Amino acid sequence: MSMLGRLVHYGVDLVLVSTVMAGVKRSSGFGPKVENISDPTTRGLAEKYLGIGERVFDVIQASAVNSQYFKRGEK
Repeated sequence: MSMLGRLVHYGVDLVLVSTVMAGVKRSSGFGPKVENISDPTTRGLAEKYLGIGERVFDVIQASAVNSQYFKRGEK
């Protein structure tokens, strides 16, 4: 696999992990406590990383709501 292919693969993996974390946060209310990160630069990067997952989750959720292939589950 080429170096570019690996970078794309790792990038997609990182977005998927962030999206799953956003889904866990939305469904359970539990999420990473980024306030505990002392370095402001690292904390900012963590917030941006988690924000990407939130945005991807929002897009997926909106697509599912507006799709004929999904229906609301029963609780």
